[in-house]
Amino acid sequence: MKQRLFVLPPPSFPALSPTLAQTDLRVYTRVMVNQCYCIALRAAARKATSIYDTALEPTGVNIAQFSLLRSIKRATAVSLTELGRVTDLDRSTVGRNVKVLERMGLVRVAAGSDQREATVTLDDAGHDVLRFGAPLWAGAQRKIEASLSPATAAHLLASLQSL
Repeated sequence: MKQRLFVLPPPSFPALSPTLAQTDLRVYTRVMVNQCYCIALRAAARKATSIYDTALEPTGVNIAQFSLLRSIKRATAVSLTELGRVTDLDRSTVGRNVKVLERMGLVRVAAGSDQREATVTLDDAGHDVLRFGAPLWAGAQRKIEASLSPATAAHLLASLQSL
């Protein structure tokens, strides 16, 4: 017996017609003409992440951690909630990521003014990572721009910011 590759949605789900729902998913994907934007963006993001992570390897942090350190530096002392807002991440994700940075000795977490909210600041080691990592990050930027051309890179950045 042939196993289905996906679970059928409830009957009230309007996105799939009964004909499509009965069609094997492999057949459907062969007739998809357009490339999926989400898949293409995710593949490009993995490649870009790899370029930045490789460049930043001497600092001991990855691009996500480096970016979070930069956000903390810009805000000076910031609550986890505010840090989540400025990084467009939910508070629980920010909290987990900050704990990793704290264990690495790059940030300090202290009780905030109202005691319900933690405040995050860069430690000296965090400042050192940013100082040492800045030219490495810039090199990764140049590598990506060189593979795209400066004009295409600028257009790509503007297009992604409009999403």
